[in-house]
Amino acid sequence: MNFEFTDLQNDIRAGVREVCSRFDLDYWRRSHEDHTYPTEFVKAMSDAGWLGALIPEEYGGSGLGFTEGAIILEEVNRSGGNSNQVHAQMYTMGALLRHGSEEQKNKYLPQIADGSLRLQTFAVTEPDAGTDTTKIKTFAEKKETVTLLTDKKSLSPVSTTQI
Repeated sequence: MNFEFTDLQNDIRAGVREVCSRFDLDYWRRSHEDHTYPTEFVKAMSDAGWLGALIPEEYGGSGLGFTEGAIILEEVNRSGGNSNQVHAQMYTMGALLRHGSEEQKNKYLPQIADGSLRLQTFAVTEPDAGTDTTKIKTFAEKKETVTLLTDKKSLSPVSTTQI
């Protein structure tokens, strides 16, 4: 099995590295200490097309795979940055891609791909599960015209992230 990066993957790494080079450690330190969202960084990554990497081409993304997504995240972290916001923008849209209607996909995925819409969080917690989603017990059952949810859900703390 060949574990070498392809030319495309090396190009991705170089492209992400170029964007990250514009944001030094002081930028990330200030963002962390001031509890501010790295708006400029997320915009730069969106403008370069990296946050739409996993969105299929028919919805305005690059149609890349999970390996390429991991390379993007790795390069952000390697630069000294924080890939949390990049990860959220790249992967949270997967729920929409897998479970959304065609109308929803056509409306939202192109906006997520071009950065004009940020979809960065979803709540999945219960009192006995915390962030371990393998312990979630909630069950949804469709009954005629309604869907019944069983078990307990917890409210998520309000985020200070700017959307």
